[in-house]
Amino acid sequence: MNKVPQLIVICAAIFMFGATSFVLAGEMSGPYRTNFIGKAAEGYDVVSYFEEGKAVEGDSDFTHEWKGVKWYFSTAAHKDKFAAAPEKFAPQYGGYCAYAVSKGYTASVDPEAWTIVDGKLYLNYSKGVKDTWDKDRAGYIKSADENWPKVRKDL
Repeated sequence: MNKVPQLIVICAAIFMFGATSFVLAGEMSGPYRTNFIGKAAEGYDVVSYFEEGKAVEGDSDFTHEWKGVKWYFSTAAHKDKFAAAPEKFAPQYGGYCAYAVSKGYTASVDPEAWTIVDGKLYLNYSKGVKDTWDKDRAGYIKSADENWPKVRKDL
C-alpha cells in the first residue's frame, strides 16, 4: 500500500479523535474552558494565585475534578482548599479571557496574565491584553458581567 494515502488516513483519524475529544470536553465542562487535553486554567494551580501571588503550574499528582473538568494543583494542600471551596478559586467567566468577554466574545488565556480583583481571579489572553485590562478593570468587569450570560449561552 502506498504510504501517502495511509498517512492521510492516520492523520484524519487523529484529527477526528482530537476534534471529538475537544467537543466532548466542552460539553462536559459547562462554563469552564479547558485546553485541548482537558486541563482547566491551562493546568495551572488556581489556588497559587491567591496563596502565593504568582502563577504556578499544577502537577498531575494533585488533580481534582469539578464541573466536569480536571483542575491541577502544585500541592495537596492547594488541591484540598480548592475541593472545599472551588467557587472561591475558579477563574471568572469560565476561565476565558476576561477582556474578551468584556467585548462579547471568548479567547484563550495565558496563565501568566492574571489579576485578582475583589477576591476574584481574572485571566487574560496575554500580558499585552492584561495591560489594557489594567487601565479600566472596573469598566471591563462591568461589561464582562453583562456579556457573560449571552457569551456563555453561545458556547
